[in-house]
Amino acid sequence: MADLRWVYDLTIFLYAASVLCYFNDFLHSNRRMKQIATVLLSTVWILQTAYFVYQMIMKEHIPIITYFEILFFYSWILVTISLLIYLFTRIEFLIFFTNVIGFGVFVLSMFFSEPTAPHTNGVNSEFIFIHVSIAIISYALLAVSMIFSGMYLLSLKMLKQKRFTPLFQRLPSLEKMDAFSYRLHIFGVPLLLLSVILGSIWAQLIFGQQFLTDAKVWMSIWVLLLYMTLLFQRFRNQWMGKVVAWVNIFAFICLLLNFLLIDPYSQFHRWS
Repeated sequence: MADLRWVYDLTIFLYAASVLCYFNDFLHSNRRMKQIATVLLSTVWILQTAYFVYQMIMKEHIPIITYFEILFFYSWILVTISLLIYLFTRIEFLIFFTNVIGFGVFVLSMFFSEPTAPHTNGVNSEFIFIHVSIAIISYALLAVSMIFSGMYLLSLKMLKQKRFTPLFQRLPSLEKMDAFSYRLHIFGVPLLLLSVILGSIWAQLIFGQQFLTDAKVWMSIWVLLLYMTLLFQRFRNQWMGKVVAWVNIFAFICLLLNFLLIDPYSQFHRWS
C-alpha cells in the first residue's frame, strides 16, 4: 500500500485543516471558514472513498478486518453521516462535533500497522465481514446520537441560565435535537443487536461454548441491554429530555470503552 500512502497522509492534513476551519466558525460564526471547511471535508470523503475502494480491489475483500481498517472505515462512516445530515438539515454544529470524533479516530488508525494479507482463519469469514460492518455503522449512528444529546444538554444549560448568545441561537431547538437523537437510536440499536447476534453465531461456530467466558461477550451484552433499555424507556415516554441525554452519553462511553479497552484483549476477536 506504500504507493498510495501519500493519499492517506494528504487526507489527514486536509481533515485537520477542515476541523480547524469548523472550529473557527464555531467560535466566531465565520461563514467563509465554514464554506472552506465543508469543501475540505468533502475532499476528505472523496479521498477516503478512493483509498477504501483501492484497498478492497487490491485485497479482494472488504477491508474491515484489521484495527487499521476498522478505524479507517469508522472515520469514513462518520464523515459520510455528517455530510448527509448537514446536507438535509443544515445543523452546523453537528458536522463540527462529529468530525472531531472522526478525525480522532482517523489519527488513531496511524498507530496500528496495516498487514498486507490479513486473514480470518478461513472459516465463515462472511460472518466476520457482516458482523464488523454492521457494528461499525451502528457505532457511528450511536456516536451522532450522543452528539445530539451533548448539544441538547448544552442548549438546555444556556436556556436555564438565560444566556441567549449567538452560540445558543445557532443551536437547533431542544425538540429537534431530541427527535434526531431518538431517530438515530431507532436505527442504531437494532443494528447493534444484529451485530451481536451475528458475532455470537460466528464465535459459537469457531470456539463453541468457550466464547461465553470472554469478557468482550458480556460487556457487549451489557452495553446492548443498556441501549435497549434507553430506547424502550424513551419509546414509552418514561425517560425524557435531560435523563435520556445523560444516559445516552453514558451508554456511548461504555460502548467506546468496550471497543478500546476490552476488544484488544478478546480471545475470539483476534482474527487478523
